[in-house]
Amino acid sequence: MAAKVLHAFYTDDDILMNAVKKVRDKKYSIEEVYCPFPVHGLDKAMGLQHTKLAITSFLYGCVGLAVALTMMNFIMIVDWPQNIGGKPSFSLMENLPAFIPTAFEMTVFFAAHLMVITFYMRSKLWPFKEAENPDVRTTDDHFLMEVNVGANDIQEVAEFLHSTGAVEIDLKKEVKHD
Repeated sequence: MAAKVLHAFYTDDDILMNAVKKVRDKKYSIEEVYCPFPVHGLDKAMGLQHTKLAITSFLYGCVGLAVALTMMNFIMIVDWPQNIGGKPSFSLMENLPAFIPTAFEMTVFFAAHLMVITFYMRSKLWPFKEAENPDVRTTDDHFLMEVNVGANDIQEVAEFLHSTGAVEIDLKKEVKHD
């Protein structure tokens, strides 16, 4: 979907935070904010929802634990039982203390690797993907806030953004967001 978007540039993170709050109070739509470093509290100021990645991490860990216990039960109890040090190999529960380190490592392994894959898929970071940064200055010393103009007057929104501390305002007529 293409829309008219204003790019407002800021030189300080505190000014940016105050500007985001003012823009949200004015009910303008903030498309995205680009920063050269993480700005703590910006997600809350923008009104972004909490991520559900922690839930998926827990579920991936549970899958890893289930795979580990199933694998160890099959290998050590069913397929190739061995009498090691006089310990019986009749069931998984009798030998569970010996399997705890392996079960823990498989849990962490599955959670970590599947979370990386999930993060890349969720943020659409594919190999050889070109950067979507609208201005190279946002990787050095500037902060950029994309504000959707919508049905509002462009000049009015630009003046409001300038009053929030923006040092430069550019109009981008066709900005496409998925």
